[in-house]
Amino acid sequence: MPCAPVPPPSPDRARAASRSPWRSLRHRGMRWWSAANFVSNAGTWMQLTVQNLLVLHITGSAAATGLSMSVQAAPALFVSLLGGAAVDRWPRKLTVAVSQALLGAVAFTTALLVALDRIDVTSLLVLAAVTGVIATVDGPACALLGNDLVPVEDVPSAIGVGALVHSAGRLAGTALAGVTVGFLGTSAAYAANGLSFLFVASVVPFLRPAPGAVKEPATGVRAVPARAEMTVREGLVYFARRPRLVALAGITGLSSVFGRNYGLTLAVLVTGPLAGGAGAFGTVSTVLAVGGIVGAVLGARLRRPSVRTVGLLAAAGALLQAVAGLSPSLAVLLVLVLPMAVVESVSDTAGTAVLQTDPPAHLRGRVLGVWSSVGTVWSLGGPPLLGLLMEWAGARGALVGGGLLIAGSVGAGLLVRRRGVPVAVTVTAKDGDVTGREALGTAA
Repeated sequence: MPCAPVPPPSPDRARAASRSPWRSLRHRGMRWWSAANFVSNAGTWMQLTVQNLLVLHITGSAAATGLSMSVQAAPALFVSLLGGAAVDRWPRKLTVAVSQALLGAVAFTTALLVALDRIDVTSLLVLAAVTGVIATVDGPACALLGNDLVPVEDVPSAIGVGALVHSAGRLAGTALAGVTVGFLGTSAAYAANGLSFLFVASVVPFLRPAPGAVKEPATGVRAVPARAEMTVREGLVYFARRPRLVALAGITGLSSVFGRNYGLTLAVLVTGPLAGGAGAFGTVSTVLAVGGIVGAVLGARLRRPSVRTVGLLAAAGALLQAVAGLSPSLAVLLVLVLPMAVVESVSDTAGTAVLQTDPPAHLRGRVLGVWSSVGTVWSLGGPPLLGLLMEWAGARGALVGGGLLIAGSVGAGLLVRRRGVPVAVTVTAKDGDVTGREALGTAA
C-alpha cells in the first residue's frame, strides 16, 4: 500500500516558523559562527576579569584600572572610521580571520609577559591600546560576517542569537576566570583567550552563506567600480544624509545618556532612598540581566524592524523608568525593572538590525565605524552628565526626568514624522538605493 503524500505545512505554521527567534540557527554556517562566538566571548570576558584584577594587583589603584579600560576603549573614538573603511575594502572572512589571529597574538604576548613576571602598567596600557585598535576592525567585521551568513529576513534573529551568545559567554568567562587563576595562574587566562581567538580564526574559512544571503564579490569589493571611491568621507556623508540613521542615533544617544546607566542610577536609588544594600542592588542587577536575555529572545522574532519600532520601544522603556523612579519600595522596583530590561533589549535588537541592514553592502563597515565613534562619545560623556543631573535632582529625579525627556523627544519626533516635514537628502544610488529627496515621513 503506497504511503500517503505528506501535506505541505499550512501558511500559519510556515509563518510561525519564520518568526522563530532561533530561525537563523537553521543555517549551518550560523550554527558554527554562534559556537565560535561563544568560545571567543567566554575567553574575552575571562581576560577582562583577570586584567582588572592584574592592574589592581600591580598598582593597588582603582584609577589605574579605570585608565586601562579607557585606553582600550579610546581607539573606538578616533580610529573606528578607518576601521570601518578597512572592513569595506577587504574580504570579510579574511578580515575576521586576520583580526582574530592578531587579537590572539596580543593575548599570547600578555600571557608570556605575565608568566615571566615582566609585565608592568606601561606594558598593559600599550597592549590594551593595541587591542582597542584591532577591535575597531574586528568588531564591525564580525558583526557583518554573521549577517552575511543568513537571509536578510533572518538578520534580527542572528542579532538576537548573538546577544544571547554574548550573555552566555560573559557568564561562562567570568566564572571560569576565578577557576583558571586559582588552579593555573593569571597567565593561563590570557593564554586561554588567545586559544579562543585562534579557534574563531580556524572556523571562519569553512563558513558558507545560506541561500538568499547577501553575497560579497569574490574580490572583496562590494559593487564599487574602484577602491579609491571607498573613502571614510563617503560613509560619513551617507550617515549624515540618511534621516532614519540620524533619528536612530538621536534615540540611542538619549537612551544611552539618560536611560541606560542603571549601574549608576539604580545603585544610588536602591542604596539611598530605598535604604537597601549591596545585596539588594545585586538582586536588581540580576533581574536586569534576566530581562535582557528575555528581550533578546523576543527581539530575535522581529523580521524587518524600523526606526519607528525602535522609537516606540525606547519611549515605552523610558516611561517605565520614570515610574520606577517613583517606586516606594524595593519590591515595586523589581516588578518594574524586568519589563524595563525586556523592552530596552528588544529595542536594542531592532536598532542593531536597522543599522546593519539599512546601508548598501559596500558602505556597511564605514557606517558601523561612524556609529562606533558616536557611541563612544555617549559612553564616555553619559555617566558624567548623568552624575551632574543626579547631583542636582537626586536619583529619583534623574530617573523620572530622564525617562520623560526620552519619551517626550521620541513623541515629538513621531509627531514631526506624521506631519511629513520634508528633509532634503541626496543619496547616491548604489546597491539599489534610491537617489533623490527623501521626506522624514518615509525615512523610517
